[in-house]
Amino acid sequence: MWSRIFQMGAPVIAAVSLALPLSAHSQGEVFKASKPMHIVAPSSPGGILDQTSRLVAKALTDIVGQPVIVDNHPGAGGTIGIQTMLRAEPDGHTLVMGSLGPNAANYTLQDKLPYTAADMTGVIRVLTMPDVVVVNPKLPVKSIAELKAYAQNNPNGVSMAVSTSGSSGHLAGAMLNQRAGIKAVEVVYRGASPALTDLVGGQVDYMVDNLITALPLVRSGKLRAIAVTTRERSAELPDVPTLMELGYKDFDVSVWLGLFVSSKTPAATVQALNAALNKALSDPQVQKTIAQQGGSATGGSTEEFAQFVRNETTRWAEVIRAGNIKP
Repeated sequence: MWSRIFQMGAPVIAAVSLALPLSAHSQGEVFKASKPMHIVAPSSPGGILDQTSRLVAKALTDIVGQPVIVDNHPGAGGTIGIQTMLRAEPDGHTLVMGSLGPNAANYTLQDKLPYTAADMTGVIRVLTMPDVVVVNPKLPVKSIAELKAYAQNNPNGVSMAVSTSGSSGHLAGAMLNQRAGIKAVEVVYRGASPALTDLVGGQVDYMVDNLITALPLVRSGKLRAIAVTTRERSAELPDVPTLMELGYKDFDVSVWLGLFVSSKTPAATVQALNAALNKALSDPQVQKTIAQQGGSATGGSTEEFAQFVRNETTRWAEVIRAGNIKP
């Protein structure tokens, strides 16, 4: 119900055990840059948008023949980063790392946006990844049931960190609070790094975050994971139950990232970028790194990505309106 599985071609990539199922579009002409390229990460350094942008930029540099630079523009739920990309020359040399918030949920969540979906063209879906519910380990909470009880019995209430308004973590957290009956104060940050810093420091009580940034802190004991938001358990956290296992029917929320350009970018340029990025995402080291961080490299055609974004926009519009979720 909550996820869409794309039927993509799966050409064999010799000697690659983690071969990415690339679409036929990846076989076309690969984009060659005439000047340094930029990937705008609409977040502070250290979060999933930043880390993934840097991973892709490194792999893409040799493919396009020019340096690929990551520019961080956090704030306003990803809006500032989107605007930064849209102000650039629409020649394929500036992309933005998009996500659920600014490229799907915010069309319903925000009353006014300085851009529309028609202003952008999706180039490629980069990855998918689970979210995980994490708490400060000093909190006497080791399960969702205990979190609910703690919230009900704590006279000062509880606080939930939100890395970015409209992110998958924000929406999954809001859904969890509604369905579990948890009353929490939402504390919105300008990215995952400052939110996690405060969570580790005890300034906030819990958070729903993507696996890439939460996992190192869970492994080091600085945070405690109590549930994952996807239909299946995470291979990186095999002992942590899913919310569906805990009785929250059809609770299946994933992080996704994808690269966008201005809709003014020529169609041939978009297809060449797609071919270059499919090649970058098929790199064994890129796939291995994303897998170790708890995610899956996706790839595919521009058409597949466009349909996926449309589906996500419709899905989250229904959830936001039904739950009266606020930014």
